[in-house]
Amino acid sequence: MSENRPQRLLNDMRGVRYGEVLAVNAREDKLFAEVWGTQMLHDCPAEWWNSFEAGALAKEMGALMVKLNGPRYWTLDGFGTKVAVVEPVIRDFHGMPMRRIAEVELGTNPASVPYTERHVNRGAVFFFDAGRTVHELVDPSGRAFVMQAYCVGVDPTLTVAGLDLLGERLSLPQGWSFRTRTLDSELIVDTTTHVATVVQDELENTYTLP
Repeated sequence: MSENRPQRLLNDMRGVRYGEVLAVNAREDKLFAEVWGTQMLHDCPAEWWNSFEAGALAKEMGALMVKLNGPRYWTLDGFGTKVAVVEPVIRDFHGMPMRRIAEVELGTNPASVPYTERHVNRGAVFFFDAGRTVHELVDPSGRAFVMQAYCVGVDPTLTVAGLDLLGERLSLPQGWSFRTRTLDSELIVDTTTHVATVVQDELENTYTLP
């Protein structure tokens, strides 16, 4: 193994379900969201997740607002070394644990705006295996953002089988395109030394820039 190659720690992540709570607060005239997730703790049971109400949860957490981000399913194959970019606190959310895993810079707009770049301080490595299918958004400059997870919070009927034709459903901005392809070689997205750049489509499926 190359010394520069990230170490792979977890496999078989494709299709694993999770959910996230984004707690928004202000700092230095900007908005930031602490990301709390169920990843590697449990699979975000539907009854538990559906019990949350964003406004009430924001009051519980002392946040300006809360975004319920999910449920979601990974479309990647493995995780590598995790760098703790925020203090890895675990807290109870209505009887089940979640871990603080990242911070998202929101600028002055806390709303989720499709096809708008967000910067996530997560310190993670994502692996997409050779021979596997990936789904990508390509921006007007030709940069390809690879889907890391699809969301069933907006469209509960969305399945992995429907992702190949997702481009027919999206209202893509001028110059953007959607594509599905099979990887000829392993794709590694390493954001342990810099913040990740991500975008979402209008169904809140999330794509990351390699």
